Amino acid sequence: MRSHRLAIVGAGPSCTYVLDRLAATAKAAAGPVQLDIHVFDRAGQFGAGQTHSPDQPVTSVLNRIAGQVAFAADESVVGAGPLLPREERPTLHEWCRTRFEETGDPVFDLAAEDSPKRYVHGLALADRFRQYVAMLREVPGVRVHLHHDEVTDLEESPDGGLGVLCGGERVVAADHVLLLTGHSSNTPARHSRQAEWARFAESHPAAFVPSVYPLDRAFAPGQAGPGGTVGCAGMGLTGIDVILHLTEGRGGVFAREPDGTLAYRESGREPDSIVMFSESGLFTFTRPFNAKERDTGKLEHRGVFLTTDAVRRLRRSVGRPVPIGGREQRQLDFRDHVLPVMVLEMALVHYTTLLGGDIGRHLAAAARPTYEAFLADGGRGAPSDESVRRLLAPLEAEVDRAAGTVDAVLSGTLRLADAEEPERGWDAEAVLRRVLEVTFGPEQAGALAARLDDPARLAAAVAAAESPWRHPKSVADRRFSWERLIRPIDRGSFTTPDEYRAAMLDFLDLDHRWAVQGNLANPAKATADGVWRDLRYVIASAVDFAGLHAASHRDFLDVFMRHLNRLVNGSALEVMEKVRALVRHGIVDVSAGPEARVSPDERSGRFVVRGGVTGAVLPVDVLVDARVHPFDAANDIRPLYPNLLGRGLVRTWRNPGADAPDFAPGGLDLTEDFHPVRADGEVDRRITVLGWPSEGVMFFQYGALRPNHNHHIMRDVLCWLRQFWGDEPGAPGHGGPPATTGEHRPAPVPAPPE
Repeated sequence: MRSHRLAIVGAGPSCTYVLDRLAATAKAAAGPVQLDIHVFDRAGQFGAGQTHSPDQPVTSVLNRIAGQVAFAADESVVGAGPLLPREERPTLHEWCRTRFEETGDPVFDLAAEDSPKRYVHGLALADRFRQYVAMLREVPGVRVHLHHDEVTDLEESPDGGLGVLCGGERVVAADHVLLLTGHSSNTPARHSRQAEWARFAESHPAAFVPSVYPLDRAFAPGQAGPGGTVGCAGMGLTGIDVILHLTEGRGGVFAREPDGTLAYRESGREPDSIVMFSESGLFTFTRPFNAKERDTGKLEHRGVFLTTDAVRRLRRSVGRPVPIGGREQRQLDFRDHVLPVMVLEMALVHYTTLLGGDIGRHLAAAARPTYEAFLADGGRGAPSDESVRRLLAPLEAEVDRAAGTVDAVLSGTLRLADAEEPERGWDAEAVLRRVLEVTFGPEQAGALAARLDDPARLAAAVAAAESPWRHPKSVADRRFSWERLIRPIDRGSFTTPDEYRAAMLDFLDLDHRWAVQGNLANPAKATADGVWRDLRYVIASAVDFAGLHAASHRDFLDVFMRHLNRLVNGSALEVMEKVRALVRHGIVDVSAGPEARVSPDERSGRFVVRGGVTGAVLPVDVLVDARVHPFDAANDIRPLYPNLLGRGLVRTWRNPGADAPDFAPGGLDLTEDFHPVRADGEVDRRITVLGWPSEGVMFFQYGALRPNHNHHIMRDVLCWLRQFWGDEPGAPGHGGPPATTGEHRPAPVPAPPE
């Protein structure tokens, strides 16, 4: 067998997953293995990488529950090849339980549904990395070299391979280079929104922090402390990390009050105020209790209307043909063609959650003819809001009927016996019981259902009952609304900073309650989780490889990616409860509200945040950009990608505008099997790029590996692995399924219907 020389650049989570597959396949090889592996990591954080470092502040919490994080392939991964022994591939939850038994440290005392500290995930990644390296070194002919160095460039080798350069010096020659570089940031001077802020801070007292990671080194000594105000542009996960780092991380303490609320006790080392602002004026929504974890195969939502087949049919009927890379792509408009189908799917999940599966199937059947017509005509050129109304009309007409019946029974004006109409297609009593359970919870619902045969007693009991989740008691007041889902604070409910603060606190309370109810019982959380998370692979099939025309692709990333992150990529319950306590306390200021803007103020030498709707005027001493930088190869703050561009080994990807400007999101031009297209248009199969640099040509290429999920992260690794080992007889993994081609991320294998 020929010798393989592999260089892996970046030793974060993806590298850990790669080493699992290399270890398992090398150990199971039919013959001898000759393999040199060189792993490079700039931070020396092998296994975790800097983003997931075990040394990061203890205040940061993973936005994934412990039971949903894996480190190795399992039986669910189609075509995974040989697997490591079960004890060598624990989930994060299992790893934590073992560590708790060994150490007694309560930080490891987690249930599968708990969200661990982010540094704990880093500890587990580093441990699994060490184990996989040890396994590889036990295989005769395999050598693993770890380099605490930054790879700055690649160059051609005389033997046809690639030289790996660190600081301009060649360190090793490789046959293949696997780039797993993960998140980075962009040079402020070349960053459109940061350049002005950076220039102002250079010549004025105000300070500017262009990127907060690593968080423990984001602020200079004495910066962002007592007597100062920090302004945080961005209210997502990064902004929340900043909040907790500057409060709890400075010695502040959260304590439970007698009334059950969480309160904050200052340490005196915090800034006076942390002004949080963004275009929406909203934090990412609270991640709900994941009730699907008990059986993800059965409980995760499978699309009824939003399917990869629907995307294909829309491409055939209304896709605009554009030549791309020697082939024709039929491009869609996300807002006009895909969003209406997504909204229909969301409405179905909302009403199925609220009214039950029986009526859900009835609603799906009612909506089917109009849906089929839409797939055939793509909306006939109508704007998206008109297409949404068209698709929802048959479904909403049936809900009108159901709402009238249910609300009449609950109000005592209709007897249950008179509500039963067998020809209707759904059972009134079953729907009533479901509404009661969703509204009041199983215990109260059981007591109320006992009164179903007595209209007066039922109406009185419903009127006296309280929903733990603050749900309205009538179906009429709980109709699905896409606008209300993404803009839950009514613009008409506030005009001043204080009014917005009150509205925000009210929503944070409501959102917390809904998250406690979970992603199967709460209509809003079930809708967001079931469509925007469970069906993310369908969204990818619409977006990937210029699936949208250039202007729509830009619109998708600017608008709908923000909706996705806010709806389903939020923080854990305990984290958002702390955020709410800090807003109540007053140290976190949300009064800027929506449409907030920040600008330099020459007179004061500070930045000023102005609320576009609330009219708030909030001077800040330190401005933090807490929005994750998009990958931008040309402007990356690290030297590797600008150098590769300069050599022509890679090029950035462009979505060609047929009748509008091209759209270049910043990521690399890659094939469907993740090889870069060089400046001369040739594909370089010596290099594979996974993860963040592929954002743009592909959608949502990051995230932690999930167990029991046939996860796309591991499928991408396998796509690389099969090509790396090659087809020679006796090669590790030889004889397995072919590398993924064509459809980049196919739908998960569905479970059989119940």
